[in-house]
Amino acid sequence: MFRWYAVNTYSGHENKVKQNLEHRVVSLGQQRAVRQIVIPTENVSEMKDGQKVQTERRTMPGYVLVNMDLNEDSWTLVKGTPGVTGFVGASQKPVPLSQVEIDRLLNRETAERPRTRAQFSVGESVKVVSGPLSDFSGEIAEINEDAAKLKVLVSIFGRETPVEVGFDQVKKI
Repeated sequence: MFRWYAVNTYSGHENKVKQNLEHRVVSLGQQRAVRQIVIPTENVSEMKDGQKVQTERRTMPGYVLVNMDLNEDSWTLVKGTPGVTGFVGASQKPVPLSQVEIDRLLNRETAERPRTRAQFSVGESVKVVSGPLSDFSGEIAEINEDAAKLKVLVSIFGRETPVEVGFDQVKKI
């Protein structure tokens, strides 16, 4: 029965382990036992030089997911692959992942919008470039990465006023 298993690898060697596993599956004739090898990733949008840039980031560094029919030959194939340190679970009995975990790890559950990572820090000076307060400058008071928003203290009529703006509405001064 085909199930998903998490395989522990050396961190940063996930792509090499995936290539080695795929090569060993073909060379040892195990195509019927190993169905798919996946490195779990997510798309993250970052602000770099005022531009939104999409990058792919590993959600589980140091792990590769393998969809396979676990038997003695497939277990030995994966365990003997260079860069693989073992399966997640007991040493002789790997624990298969549930379908809910796999859907979450492979981002199948919903088409959620890509997460945005802040390139700002509290106390930094920024200029609002869009919206009703464009061309105002201020200092960052709070960063909310989950909502991709900043709270900026802008001087309006000589008073510091907190204004909430999106990451894409400001640029560093």
